[in-house]
Amino acid sequence: MTPEPLTRARWHRRIWKIALPIMLSNLGLPIVGAVDTAMAGHLPGPEYLGGVGVAALVFGFAFWTFGFLRLSTTGYTAQALGRGDREALKAVVIRAAVLAGAIALPLLLLQGPILALSLAMIEASPAVSLQAALYFDIRIWAAPAVMGNYVVLGALIGLQRTGWALAVQAAVAVVNVALDLLFVLGFGWQVPGLAAATLAAEYLGLAVGTAVLLAVTPGGPRAWPLAAAVRLAAYRPLLALNRDLLIRTLVLSLGFAVFTSLSARLGDVTLAANEVLMMFLTFAAFALDGFANACEAIVGEACGRRDRAALRRAVGVSTLWAGVTAAAASLVFALCGHAVIDLMTDIEAVRRVARDYLPYAALMPLVGVWSFQLDGVFIGATRGRDLRNAMLAAVAIFLPAILLLWHLMGNHGLWLGLMVLFAGRALTLWARYPALVRAVASSTP
Repeated sequence: MTPEPLTRARWHRRIWKIALPIMLSNLGLPIVGAVDTAMAGHLPGPEYLGGVGVAALVFGFAFWTFGFLRLSTTGYTAQALGRGDREALKAVVIRAAVLAGAIALPLLLLQGPILALSLAMIEASPAVSLQAALYFDIRIWAAPAVMGNYVVLGALIGLQRTGWALAVQAAVAVVNVALDLLFVLGFGWQVPGLAAATLAAEYLGLAVGTAVLLAVTPGGPRAWPLAAAVRLAAYRPLLALNRDLLIRTLVLSLGFAVFTSLSARLGDVTLAANEVLMMFLTFAAFALDGFANACEAIVGEACGRRDRAALRRAVGVSTLWAGVTAAAASLVFALCGHAVIDLMTDIEAVRRVARDYLPYAALMPLVGVWSFQLDGVFIGATRGRDLRNAMLAAVAIFLPAILLLWHLMGNHGLWLGLMVLFAGRALTLWARYPALVRAVASSTP
């Protein structure tokens, strides 16, 4: 049965109820990343900061590449919630957990080739590569926890229980930062200490998150259809969506890899400065993802109910607030960016370069917000093919653009090229949005 239509004010409250906890929990991740970067930036030499930045990129391939587990779990969980099908909802989580384990095992077995290939592609200096390898060799063992956490977080967002997601992520962030301080400042473990802190925090998050998910899922911890794990035919839709999302994520990762690789060719100082400035984009992206995640959950529920009016209202209200938040973030970055850079590193050469390119980082939220929102819409609707094809088209435009701009303008060209990538993502998805709306048959007048 279709629920009573919400008033405009209640739509705004509903979006914020879902988005705000996600924004706060997401901000915990860049806070931890900022602590890692700041600690590395205060070690004696730019190679430590560069090494952490390169390692973060490597894990962008090794871990974030498989973030489709979170996305697909959210979309299918939200749609099952919209249909009121508890068994199907739990079956989605079980199958996603099986896939998480199947992905984590090869990552552990192939960790040597993954590191070697990644470092060869980036071509950083030997000193930077050494620090990146020290970080990688420890953190790679978090693979099972990271994949499991994708599933847990995806299910909590799909269930619109984002307050619990905030509680779990906050606990993980606090533990991670505390262990950073203990391992690096207390024990003097330098870059390996940063990796060990993250490893421990990931497993804590999995344990706490699993307990929370079992408690808040409709029907509670009982009556989970464990037989769903071996119904191979039922995996086909999930695998098809995950395949498209994997291609989309790999292509997007390639774009960021090109940016970092070209940065490295401009020298260790420029690489380190760009790593500092990327933290601004990370903060903005995680904050804006709160509205994109709200879109995923409500659009997915609307698709499950076949309610076109709810889909349109969710997209409109969440995008309005996302745009306002992006403008606020850009203003804060422009006004406070120099102070943040000084907090992130005490290496004067890195500070100087980062200040020169700060205007680009300040503009990125306004450029990127539209692609974040449209990602949320298409994920909630489980339109993986559209996401894949749009990303392929965007990167086909981005690659020649950034190479040309880098050749002509150096680091200025790299940042302009990154803007081309975000604009291309938004435009290619917007072209497919009308078809998505038409595909949802409205059950409301």
